[in-house]
Amino acid sequence: MKSDAFVSTGASFNISRRRFLQSASAVAALAAFPLLGADALEIVNGKPKRVGLIGAGWYGKSDLWRLIQVAPVEVVAVCDPDKQMLAGAVEIASQRQKSKKAPRTYGDYRALLKEKDLDLVLIGSPDHWHALQAIAAIEAGADVYLQKPISVDVREGEAILDAARQHKRVVQIGTQRKSTPHLIDVKKQIVDAGLLGKIGHVEMCCYFHMRANGNPPVEPVPDYLDYEMWTGPAPLRPYDGLPHKRWWRTFREYGNGIVGDMCVHMFDTARWMLGLGWPKRISSVGGIYVQKDGKSNISDTQTATFEYDGFNAVWQHRTWGSPPDPDYPWALFIYGEKGTLKASTMRADFIPLNQNAKPVHFECQYESDQYPEDQTEKDIEMNAAPATRRHMLDFLAAVEKRSRPVADIEAGHISTASCILANLSMDLGRPLVYDPKQRVVVGDEAATQLLRRPYRKPWQHPGGA
Repeated sequence: MKSDAFVSTGASFNISRRRFLQSASAVAALAAFPLLGADALEIVNGKPKRVGLIGAGWYGKSDLWRLIQVAPVEVVAVCDPDKQMLAGAVEIASQRQKSKKAPRTYGDYRALLKEKDLDLVLIGSPDHWHALQAIAAIEAGADVYLQKPISVDVREGEAILDAARQHKRVVQIGTQRKSTPHLIDVKKQIVDAGLLGKIGHVEMCCYFHMRANGNPPVEPVPDYLDYEMWTGPAPLRPYDGLPHKRWWRTFREYGNGIVGDMCVHMFDTARWMLGLGWPKRISSVGGIYVQKDGKSNISDTQTATFEYDGFNAVWQHRTWGSPPDPDYPWALFIYGEKGTLKASTMRADFIPLNQNAKPVHFECQYESDQYPEDQTEKDIEMNAAPATRRHMLDFLAAVEKRSRPVADIEAGHISTASCILANLSMDLGRPLVYDPKQRVVVGDEAATQLLRRPYRKPWQHPGGA
């Protein structure tokens, strides 16, 4: 079933361990990333990469700080249509990077990329911007770290993949579960070791109360925010408060709801652990069943089924009520004939059916000793920081070797597009079969037309007519 190329870069170097350990920062990195090995980390002593950040909100900055922690990059440019976000990013970047220089600032990503002086571009903007910005960065000659989901429609994802391959650029997607230390151990020690036996069912879920659902009044746009630029190709909603962090995610104008935000992580993890490609068929049902009072137009309850030979992978979210397993509110469950695997960003448990076999428990690995600044960083996801650092190092290693990173754009496209198709299935009320070679929904012209969202003028969709 495996169709996307996952090329490991960590074992392909032959660099002297002694040469690597000459750097104190590399020593800390080695302690934090033992599975990558010293050879893959030699790049931290090489020529600094020139970096630009597009989208200086919460996770854009978080990704940038993780990169600075593991490699002596030079942050030369930051872009955001919010001048306050820009100022905050510039202040911290000038403090954290080795040169102490303040990056150039831009309100329009096209001006940033016009300089064509960047080796790496990190994209942490809202989902509706990902495709245009990623393709422009690729065409400007940069390798790209792109946050998930890669797109808001399927045609955008196809266009990013095509651009990356045409221009031979490395594109790492921020599905960092593949770089999460305890989940790497789980894959190796439980899944790959065959302890589960034949797989018969996969479940994925999210029960976080994360669906913003208020009724804020329409108000004037503040002078420090270019709201037209922030909106870009998406529909222009009446301005009802700062769109940052959670508010924009509650509208399908900008993304694909909880499925696009949270399912994409767990589905991508399941595909990685089990070596899965495209689902054979996708179906979904759901809607706004409970939280009907606010402005939000994303589902508060939804089930999606991704069909594979021999088993289904089923997603369930509720943004209300309580989780069935309080220890695993956002998680992945793999059911095999020999046992069950529960896995999340915080922990994992293998529960064997054989009563004589011992259960195996895994815990999230924190790195506060190596990176004490984690403890004082505003809004940091402590459990995700080690994974993102490893993910950045894998990205840098792929850039050096011109190879595919662990979360290559093709894998990101499959996981993203599958989640988008789940929402389309819910909207249309019927299952969908997507053919990635023909790039159509088989036998369903109406659904095929919906693979491409309309863009607001004058922006032009990268997926063609």
